[in-house]
Amino acid sequence: MNVFTAFPLWQAPAPAGDGGMMLLMIVAMFVIMYFFMIRPQNKKQKEIANFRKSLQVNQKVITAGGIYGTVKEINDNDVVLEIANNVKIHIDKNSLYAAAADANSQAGK
Repeated sequence: MNVFTAFPLWQAPAPAGDGGMMLLMIVAMFVIMYFFMIRPQNKKQKEIANFRKSLQVNQKVITAGGIYGTVKEINDNDVVLEIANNVKIHIDKNSLYAAAADANSQAGK
């Protein structure tokens, strides 16, 4: 038996099927990615944006760095937090993550 007859290397390629099935699978993959990854992230970003818009003085918050504090003053782009007695820091509004009560209730679940 010859090697070339046992394993024919010069076979004709299989006929290509319809590309419609491949296109359908790619579209389905993007739809699944949208519903499981992109949409929940957008909802979370909207929640955080609404939280930042509704800030109030004397509200307990958590920063993105994990600092717990109480809002003492709200400006256009920054917030003054009191993190201890007479210890106040200025932070950017975008670094506020959540209300301390909300974070504590989620940690208990």
